[in-house]
Amino acid sequence: MADVLVLRAIRGKARTLNLNGKRLQRVPRAVGSLTQLTSLHLKSNSLCQLPEEVIALSNLTVLNLGNNQFAKVPEELEYLHSLQILHMFGNKITDIPACVFDGLQNLTSLNLNNNLIEKLPAEIQKLQCLEKLSINHNCLQDIPKELCVLQNLCELHLGNNQLETLPEQIGYLSNLKELRIYRNKLIGLPEGLCRLRKLKILDIAGNKVQTFPSRDLIRGEKMHEMPLLELYCEENPLLQREPVSAIQDEEILSLKEITARHILNLLQNGSALSLREQIKYYPDARRLLSSRNVCALCGKWFLDMWLECVQFVDVKKKMKTSNNLQLLPVKILLCSYQCFNQRHSDIFGVAVQ
Repeated sequence: MADVLVLRAIRGKARTLNLNGKRLQRVPRAVGSLTQLTSLHLKSNSLCQLPEEVIALSNLTVLNLGNNQFAKVPEELEYLHSLQILHMFGNKITDIPACVFDGLQNLTSLNLNNNLIEKLPAEIQKLQCLEKLSINHNCLQDIPKELCVLQNLCELHLGNNQLETLPEQIGYLSNLKELRIYRNKLIGLPEGLCRLRKLKILDIAGNKVQTFPSRDLIRGEKMHEMPLLELYCEENPLLQREPVSAIQDEEILSLKEITARHILNLLQNGSALSLREQIKYYPDARRLLSSRNVCALCGKWFLDMWLECVQFVDVKKKMKTSNNLQLLPVKILLCSYQCFNQRHSDIFGVAVQ
């Protein structure tokens, strides 16, 4: 039956061919004769490979291989340079050959939902036109930082995986509007998230997040000032607003911290030009000082001795939230007990259990 449909398509110089649900175990080789084809649908069959002849489909823009038996992304896709939309959901994919991305530089939408993928190759950065990437219901354990150079990416779907962290570089996805990372193992969110000024929808439901990042240290942009319209965070152990008294009122700083704070204070005030020049010759010191933090209250720089606190920000009027969440717990750092004792009424210390 499929061979007959392909022959008819050849005679009619078809631009679209639909072979969905035909119980195919192979793709007819004659498909390679349809050089004018722009759309090929092979969903819901029993395919596990593509014939070499498909590389002749130089005008193909849409390819649907969903709900088949592929164990890896076919390497033949490397030659489909016009491809814009690729569906490979509902297969058994564990392997994505890096070479595939060499020829898919016009791809705008990639759907890999419901597979067995554990890792994405760094070469995914070659998909510079990609606007939507969906890898829900897989086995991803991490996301390569190279993914974060895809400047045209608007939607990123990573729900139901095994992610424990997100790369700090996620802040470089400057056009991202929708980020769905529900049902993972995230214990926190990167500060770079605060740089996503076009983000409208954030879904982190079903993770292990207690607080949200306060601000991005590079640009100073704050989490609660993001233009979010929808925020979903149910089934996370978010900190609650429960006051706890501090049992300590002064800190004991290490010599390293005291020295670092003194140098950082001089650099922050711009009163030590010679010091700034000298540090250039000490890369280890420069690297150490570049990892500074900023006190959320007094604004002074410090190194790695701090008080972790949480500020509850009212976001109910700004965005749609799950479970009528009104107060968003945002993690902030204070440089001293002096600042802690002078804190605002909406800032609480994180109690140690």
